[in-house]
Amino acid sequence: MITKKKVTELIDERIAELDNGLFVVSLKITTNNIIHVEIDKHDGNVAIVDCMSVSRNVEHNLDREEQDFELHVSSAGLDKPLRVLPQFIKNIGRNVTVKLNNKTVEEGEMIQADKEGLTIRQEKRVKIEGKKKKQDIVEEKYFPMSEIKETKIVISFK
Repeated sequence: MITKKKVTELIDERIAELDNGLFVVSLKITTNNIIHVEIDKHDGNVAIVDCMSVSRNVEHNLDREEQDFELHVSSAGLDKPLRVLPQFIKNIGRNVTVKLNNKTVEEGEMIQADKEGLTIRQEKRVKIEGKKKKQDIVEEKYFPMSEIKETKIVISFK
């Protein structure tokens, strides 16, 4: 069986050689040797050549004669939730949707993230007692990682 340790070593080896800010978001190996690798970049986007390079290093260093496998290397898509801390840090300043374990959903600009939790800034228009017109207020909310079910980037075409 192909081990996660061996595949991780091969991926890390190529990432170190490329030295362009790549990191692994997800690595899954199924029981029938289908290997799924998702990568991202600290700054900018993952290029096709990055995926090809990581894929080739894994593929050329595993022996198909010994054990057949299927390999998929892709970038972490915008439609998928953020899963590892470098993704959270990379996306500070972007609007995100935070789904909490208690089923509430919050949306705002992520202004801080670390292994403990994240903070979003929300701008709201609210009616203030004693005033005729609604006013804009800015509110910051902190969420511990233990209370977060999922965090996704809000995709906007503005």
